[in-house]
Amino acid sequence: MRVSREQAEDNRRAVVEAAGKLFRERGFDGVGLNELMGSVGLTHGGFYKQFASKDALALEACERALEKGADGWRRAADAANAEGKDAYAALVERYLAPGHRANVGTGCAFAALAADAARHGPELPRRFEAGIKTYAAILEDAMPDAAPDAALATFSTMVGALLLARAVEDEDYARRILAAAAASLLGDKA
Repeated sequence: MRVSREQAEDNRRAVVEAAGKLFRERGFDGVGLNELMGSVGLTHGGFYKQFASKDALALEACERALEKGADGWRRAADAANAEGKDAYAALVERYLAPGHRANVGTGCAFAALAADAARHGPELPRRFEAGIKTYAAILEDAMPDAAPDAALATFSTMVGALLLARAVEDEDYARRILAAAAASLLGDKA
């Protein structure tokens, strides 16, 4: 049965979204094409009509996940500013929340996939680098009086804390990791 161009685009978007979630949950090598395509109700055979390779899909899925994350950060900062709140504190608190730790598949692509990205050819690290620059710029806007590279240090602390909190089994200890990083970053704003 022939699929319309519109349906093919919808299918492609669904595969990219599902891949982004599954890759963040299990890494690039932890997801097979049959499982991925089945998760959106499609067959393995349809994959190569949409994507040149799994690596090509990984690029697109990561780029989409990074874009969605940056859009969420912008909205959170804008909402805080509109409410007369500190956008920097809002971003830190949002990122270092226990709920973010728990939702790996829809959470930060950096914390979930940075190590994998570094091992997947030159293009994926370039996309991650561009994403880091975007997130750092959003943080810079939220902390205009900060020293040069303070946004990079902040973002590195945030990602590292989330990564460590996800690496431990003890929920209380994970919360301590997140809270310690937030307290360090927010100081008297906490």
